[in-house]
Amino acid sequence: MIIGVPKEVKKDEYRVAITPAGVRELTSAGHIVHVEQGAGEGSSIPDAEYVATGAKIVPDPDEVWAGADMVLKVKEPVEQEYHRLSLRKDQVLFTYLHLAASRECTEALMTAGNVAIAYETVRLPDNSLPLLTPMSEVAGRMAPIVASQHLMRPAGGRGTLVCGVPGVEAAKVVILGAGVAGMAAATLAVGLHSSVYILDRNLERLRQVDHHFRGALETIASSTHAIEQQCVDADIVIGAVLVVGARAPKLVNDDLVAQMRPGSVLVDISIDQGGCFESSRPTTHTDPTFKVHQSLFYCVANMPGAVPHSSTYALANATLPYTLELANQGWQAAVKVDAPLAEGVNVVDGKVTYEPVAEAHGMDYVSLDSLI
Repeated sequence: MIIGVPKEVKKDEYRVAITPAGVRELTSAGHIVHVEQGAGEGSSIPDAEYVATGAKIVPDPDEVWAGADMVLKVKEPVEQEYHRLSLRKDQVLFTYLHLAASRECTEALMTAGNVAIAYETVRLPDNSLPLLTPMSEVAGRMAPIVASQHLMRPAGGRGTLVCGVPGVEAAKVVILGAGVAGMAAATLAVGLHSSVYILDRNLERLRQVDHHFRGALETIASSTHAIEQQCVDADIVIGAVLVVGARAPKLVNDDLVAQMRPGSVLVDISIDQGGCFESSRPTTHTDPTFKVHQSLFYCVANMPGAVPHSSTYALANATLPYTLELANQGWQAAVKVDAPLAEGVNVVDGKVTYEPVAEAHGMDYVSLDSLI
């Protein structure tokens, strides 16, 4: 199989979908890897390292797409890439898609008529998400860091030192969701000596969190009332909720934001799935924030893209076994024997095969079993 790895073109995205180690694994298995020239530069991986492990460097992105049986990416195709989706028929696209938040991208993939497999909906029997987890960990750990930076007065915040000082209270950090991203955010927030409150609807999960942190934070059963009580005097609110493959629920409305402390910071990790704050809209690392009432919203849709060297290796470690499976067996054979991978298939031959995406856009859903 020929695997194409284009350079990411989404604004402020510096990750790349494969490492030199991944190239070696694929070429050792008899596959051909085409990497777009400069694709790894943003992650501090020069072309020479890819060549040394068997890749061919291709200068033209159209050639990378047109020549590939399978395209590996990090982020969903953006408008300037839509024409490339149909350069080759029966092509597999393996990347983050987050289609429930983008009707435009969904329609572009349907028009192309190929196979789109989403990292974020590959799900194991225990409901864990092996290809989303590493980036959730990165985004979660970044959230208290970027929030503390924007809490400083020059960045537009209320001028609070997140860890406090002797005689002065630390910042109050409220985390909505105790999943992978929420736990990662809590780890950093506790490490920064802030006052941390984490909310979740799952009481058993909260028991696990309490045991893990040994009383270093407060666990609270989530409800509309509890969210309002905790957010109104928070310095930082981190939204880390996830409904797999579907749009995130809106947990913080603008009326609540209006009651919050002036200069408070809200970080929406859920923005890839539409965001969990009422006024959330995607931002970029170049222009990461906007004001809602007197609070600052940070809604960067590719947070891990700011630390691409770490993120690329963390992501590639997780995706490589599935990439090898798809390359070695072909997508149809691979998903027949690997049920978690089958859950990653979102679009096939113009049809939406992942029900939450179809529901999000009011589209027809077609079961994958009926197509393979």
